[in-house]
Amino acid sequence: MAEYGEWNRKGATLSELTAKKEYGVEHEFIVKGIRAGKLEYRAGAIWGNPYLKILRGQLEDFITEELGADYLNQVKTKSELLAIKKEIAVLKKRVNELQVRKALIESGNDKMQ
Repeated sequence: MAEYGEWNRKGATLSELTAKKEYGVEHEFIVKGIRAGKLEYRAGAIWGNPYLKILRGQLEDFITEELGADYLNQVKTKSELLAIKKEIAVLKKRVNELQVRKALIESGNDKMQ
């Protein structure tokens, strides 16, 4: 069973769509966990489209049990790498913008606004 307040903690829950993106599990895998009593869920709907909301910790435990710890570590590493690459891209874009701004200021072409 879930700890007190776990459903309200930031990052502790995820939708089945997010579970598919982050962990590569399908709807059937999640339903299997729910029926086995390993996953607690809450039903939700956005714009009339139903979805399942599950606890991240329980899902990770179920994945470890069913698919193995190696699979979970591989997926989490891949997800972290993608997040790092995305952040690097954002920072590179920001650095380029700042370099352009710096060049304008140094050349004296920047007009006071």
